[in-house]
Amino acid sequence: MNWYEGLLLGLVQGLTEFLPVSSSGHLRIGRELLGIEAGGDIVFEVAVHAATVLSTIVVFRRQIWDILCSLFAKDGLFRNLKSPGTFNDGTDYVLKILLSMVPVFIVGMFFKDAVTALFDSIYVVAGALLLTAALLLLSDFSGKFLRNRTGSEARNGISWWQALIVGIGQAIAVIPGLSRSGTTIATGLLCGVKRDVVAQFSFLMVLVPILGEAFLDIVGGDFAASTTGVAPLIAGFCSAFLSGLVACRAMVALVKRTRLGWFALYCAVLATAIFIFA
Repeated sequence: MNWYEGLLLGLVQGLTEFLPVSSSGHLRIGRELLGIEAGGDIVFEVAVHAATVLSTIVVFRRQIWDILCSLFAKDGLFRNLKSPGTFNDGTDYVLKILLSMVPVFIVGMFFKDAVTALFDSIYVVAGALLLTAALLLLSDFSGKFLRNRTGSEARNGISWWQALIVGIGQAIAVIPGLSRSGTTIATGLLCGVKRDVVAQFSFLMVLVPILGEAFLDIVGGDFAASTTGVAPLIAGFCSAFLSGLVACRAMVALVKRTRLGWFALYCAVLATAIFIFA
């Protein structure tokens, strides 16, 4: 992989990470078009995903700071362990995010090799894109009906069971071609979570898993054993971070006002093109 190929793939990652069209699927398609073999080296994917996580932190820096401060408040997690029932809103939000991470943690611990193998097939990506399209359409048609039947508002706009369901959606979305943001946002809408709440929750819940994976790859020596050069990694990281800043802000606004069916149409067309021309 050359530096300009890393730059292009990083740009693809940054633009598609937050849009419900599958960044991993587009990276796989980009590799196919550029003639870069995916192989077993996923270090580049981890690096550009970490870059988009950094862009998420920048966009939501105020919310993240408020949440961190709430953990150390008098009624926060670290100073109120004896009375967990009286935790403040920020601590409640963090605990729900931690709950949502459990399913993807299980997948990462026990099924990582199986998931990695899926990246070798462009047809898996196409099939998962069709599944993404179906899920986005379902959330558009059924989301409003279900939200009107969810009853009273949950604390922080999302209940414990809703956080777990969204987390299960994130775990399933490790399949390349199945959009993580699309799956988590769609499952949240189907569970009755409001659009603005599920958008923020979806983007914040991925921070620890991706950063944790990057840390484990560094500690485990995967970066040292990578066949990807330093220049492509740096170029990909920088382009993914900058484009991710734009895409993250845009997606937060789009989720509040735009139907996801348009993204479903794009995913369906792209999947059809893959089946025809691959």
